[in-house]
Amino acid sequence: MSSNTTSAQPLEELQGQVTLSGAWALYPMTVVWGEEFQKLHPNVKVEVSAGGAGKGMADALGGLVDIGMVSRDIDPAEVAKGAYPIAVTKDAVVATINSKNPVLNDIETRGVTREVFIGIFIDGTIKTWGEVVGRPEIKDEIHVYTRSDAAGAPEIWAKYLGKKQENLKGIGVYGDPGVLAVVQKDPLGIGYNNYNYVFDMKSGLPIAGVKIAPFDVDKNGKVDSNEDISTKAKTVQAIKSGVFPHPPARVEYFVTKDRPSGLEKEFIKWVLIEGQRFVDEAGYIELPKETVDDSLRRVG
Repeated sequence: MSSNTTSAQPLEELQGQVTLSGAWALYPMTVVWGEEFQKLHPNVKVEVSAGGAGKGMADALGGLVDIGMVSRDIDPAEVAKGAYPIAVTKDAVVATINSKNPVLNDIETRGVTREVFIGIFIDGTIKTWGEVVGRPEIKDEIHVYTRSDAAGAPEIWAKYLGKKQENLKGIGVYGDPGVLAVVQKDPLGIGYNNYNYVFDMKSGLPIAGVKIAPFDVDKNGKVDSNEDISTKAKTVQAIKSGVFPHPPARVEYFVTKDRPSGLEKEFIKWVLIEGQRFVDEAGYIELPKETVDDSLRRVG
């Protein structure tokens, strides 16, 4: 847990430990922030573990960690228990399919509408890949995968589809890497992932065996250039432009039990002031200045 160092002390004197757990979505970004903060303050240890937004919230409220990483909206009941959310960055969830999908070319050309995703993940009325793209002669069955753990990705994906995580159909798989791994192995599989797990950090392309099913946002039966999310750069641009649906684009939060103090407060302030310069290169979306300013006010 964090030390009792107060914000009145010079930053170079910071020492102690900050512990964080929670959202898979925020894990890679927070690891970068932790490493950079430790370079500035060698006497500080930042420990980060992933396990889903639900775990992050429970750990923060239960005093098991200083900060919970939460990749979904905060429930009023959680706020009533002392949850104190601070927006730190933004990313998105995308639908993932196998690179050997039988109608891959059609999907990448036509895109998938929200209504079709509802038919796959909520209603269960769309059962074959041929139905997805209007080719009834193709009878290959859709294998749907969802998350088994309480997490931000399923909650925000379900919200995009007008429901909650428990309404999502599919075989439950633990964790973001778990869903990606099963889709990677199943030519008929579909799941959803935080986009930072889908793209290779160096190339900016989807990892081997996986493709993204693009959104046909305007329902014109084709993927327009501004709807193209086949690379990380194009996905980020679609989110920034507002073409990418919100949700499943979403704000990511650090959550403390009541207002942060001591070392965790200094870490969060650093993330909001200095740490934002690492956001782009880590593949996340910088928050608007007014959102950062609001977060800083909340930190105090």
